[in-house]
Amino acid sequence: MKRIVIAGLLLLISGISYAQGCSVCTKVAAGMDDKSAKGLNGGIIYLAFLPLIIMGTLGFIWWRSSNSRS
Repeated sequence: MKRIVIAGLLLLISGISYAQGCSVCTKVAAGMDDKSAKGLNGGIIYLAFLPLIIMGTLGFIWWRSSNSRS
């Protein structure tokens, strides 16, 4: 349990350092037309898809293994 808390804190701290990218993307998208802004949003979702799938898969495996022990 202690490892999970430490890993969560490290992920939280590392995420804070990259949060400025959201404001930059917002300012860039505000200067674009609708088609380009939709393309930018699609690219962001495309780039976020793989890490979310990996985290979801690992979470499911962890959940399944913890339920099988009970």
